[in-house]
Amino acid sequence: MAYNQLPAGGYQPSKMTKKTASVCLFILLLPLAGWVNGRTDRAAVRKAVIQTLRPQVLKQAAWAMQQTPVTVTAQTSPRSAGSRHDFFSEGDYWWPDSLNPQGPYVQRDGMTNPDNFVAHRQAMIRFSRVVGALASAYKLTGNEAYVRQAFRHLNAWFVDSTTRMNPSLQYAQAIKGRATGRGIGIIDTIHFMEVAQGIRAMEQANSVDKRVLAGAKAWFADYLNWLLTHSYSQDEKEAKNNHGTCWVMQVAAFARLTGNETVLEACRERYKTVLLSNQMATDGSFPLELRRTKPYGYSIFNLDAMVMICQILSDKDHDLWTYQTPDGRGIEKGILYLYPYVMDKHKWPLKPDVMYWNDWPIAQPFLVFGAAAFNKPNWLATWKKLDHDPQVEEVLRNLPIRNPLIWLE
Repeated sequence: MAYNQLPAGGYQPSKMTKKTASVCLFILLLPLAGWVNGRTDRAAVRKAVIQTLRPQVLKQAAWAMQQTPVTVTAQTSPRSAGSRHDFFSEGDYWWPDSLNPQGPYVQRDGMTNPDNFVAHRQAMIRFSRVVGALASAYKLTGNEAYVRQAFRHLNAWFVDSTTRMNPSLQYAQAIKGRATGRGIGIIDTIHFMEVAQGIRAMEQANSVDKRVLAGAKAWFADYLNWLLTHSYSQDEKEAKNNHGTCWVMQVAAFARLTGNETVLEACRERYKTVLLSNQMATDGSFPLELRRTKPYGYSIFNLDAMVMICQILSDKDHDLWTYQTPDGRGIEKGILYLYPYVMDKHKWPLKPDVMYWNDWPIAQPFLVFGAAAFNKPNWLATWKKLDHDPQVEEVLRNLPIRNPLIWLE
């Protein structure tokens, strides 16, 4: 750097140096300016979300205020190999063999067996709805009564020794006569994501029960450790379709709650080097989902999950929203591929899904979070028009993110 010497022996930058310094400062501030503008866009979307969902949030919170905790200990199945504290579910597409009714179940892809044990999954979804509604209402109103009610449920699920769930999923998606549990069942705990995020949204409230808060975070830390070490979870991590996506999504959510930066960074790297490369085609579609008997629903589900990965793992130091592979694959391309078919399902080029074709789309998370990330008013407008309160059980099972207000920070 050039300097002019002053008579007193001091130094001042030359005019050329001042200009150079100004240019350098401008260049240094460019990323920060982009982030600030991004936050401004998110603020506008958040305002639109509040205007759209406020009546529904308050209605659902009123319902949640009347609910008593129901955990996995409330119902058990004789087919479970675990204890009353272990979550149990059965493979959705597995049925009794008509040629051997007492023998091992057989698979019918895309066809849900209505006689499966689903009580624990329903309880988990109910828990997620309760905490998500109460956290959203607290964010809207600041009413501490919502926090106190939410922590009653958190205590029952994660702290109280008589009702808590064990922090593992060893007996999920079992198949009669074939498996007492499978890695594929780990997808069931995507419904804990809004529980974890609800805790983050409420943890600074004055009425938080600090004992329960610490117990809940310890539970999630234990479950995260199980997800990172058990062989079932490693199988799920390596899945090539939406199951692998959902593994990263929920691990990221739980790592953020528990402050595990090492795991957060590993999830970012896996999104960049594995999920996009292995699952997304260069046109933004998901070929493995398109081969299923429900390609429309599975494509939406996988895109929602990838968008949530970007939402959870992006901050001022990490931007997954704009990341692209060398051949141009990235989350915006995924949204651009699917958006026309969500805006107008009649344009879908493949056969209708074998089940629940008429129940999709709804107000998909990828629309609202994508609108905030990429400043797309048309995506937000489409989100506003779609159903924000679906009641079909299969839809709820595949919609772990129902409360966008608690995610738009």
